[in-house]
Amino acid sequence: MRPVVLLTTLVLLTLASLLFSLATGSVAISWQELLAVFSGADSGNDLAGQVIMELRWPRTVAAFITGALLALAGGLMQVLLRNPLADPYVLGVSGGAATGALLAMLAGLGSLWLHGAAFSGALLSMLLVFGLSHGSGSWTTSRLLLTGIVIAAGWGAIIGLLLAISPEQGLRGMLFWLMGDLSNTAFPSSGFPVLVIGLLAAMGIGRSLNILAHGEQTAGALGVNVRPLRYFIYLLASLLTATAVTLAGSIGFVGLIVPHMLRLLGVRDHRLLLPAAALLGGSLLIIADTLARTLLAPRQLPVGILTALVGVPVFLLLLHHSRTLHGEAR
Repeated sequence: MRPVVLLTTLVLLTLASLLFSLATGSVAISWQELLAVFSGADSGNDLAGQVIMELRWPRTVAAFITGALLALAGGLMQVLLRNPLADPYVLGVSGGAATGALLAMLAGLGSLWLHGAAFSGALLSMLLVFGLSHGSGSWTTSRLLLTGIVIAAGWGAIIGLLLAISPEQGLRGMLFWLMGDLSNTAFPSSGFPVLVIGLLAAMGIGRSLNILAHGEQTAGALGVNVRPLRYFIYLLASLLTATAVTLAGSIGFVGLIVPHMLRLLGVRDHRLLLPAAALLGGSLLIIADTLARTLLAPRQLPVGILTALVGVPVFLLLLHHSRTLHGEAR
């Protein structure tokens, strides 16, 4: 697929998913009302204006930014670890964020404090994995991956402990956050600068990523300074993941399957794959969140449950039908 055609298709998909999310819900809103609200012809005081601008628009923005961050981080992680099963959470960043968020919930802190604690926990986990994997020896991909898995297991134990000692009335909110929830996202647009800066930075090293995907020895022989590049990829992917987890909790499979879906379409150049992944990841999470809040309305599902239910069979299908799924990891 030609780059112009691919990007145009993904932009149209993004716009369609935005309209679908804004027009769909327990309160029916027609396309005329939707157009009136955004054209300024509506005063914003009626029910349609309030529902769109106060409820659906912030949540839709949060869904797009979160999905784009996760897909972008997933693409970077798969190159860094040279592992087709790598996703944004593989190095324990989400575990640190979850621990910080649960501690804030146990302390009865507000939404702003909760997001700050989640981001702080994610950064702490990132620094722990980076420092321990480097240690006194050489910094290798295998060492980084093993350190991340162990740190993630440690965070999992702490999370289990916090859930065991927490009061019953707070368990529902904690479990919703752990499974991914966009209903109480504070300041959803706060992740937009991180997304823009991260995308520009990732595209800036796109050529080096293409070379690194063929192996570190090949990259070194072709003049790529591998060690600083690996550090930069790790820090960038971790920052993107920390921002996404802070916005919406742990939402699985978006960062795992979106890069693979694009590779199956023949996209190999990371200068195209990464912006395409951001658009596709954002669109898919908008659609998933819209379904999560409407399938059992007025009850809402954590969006992470829906992405997992859809992501598992989709990934198995991709794995079954593709012989080149792991092509980028070689």
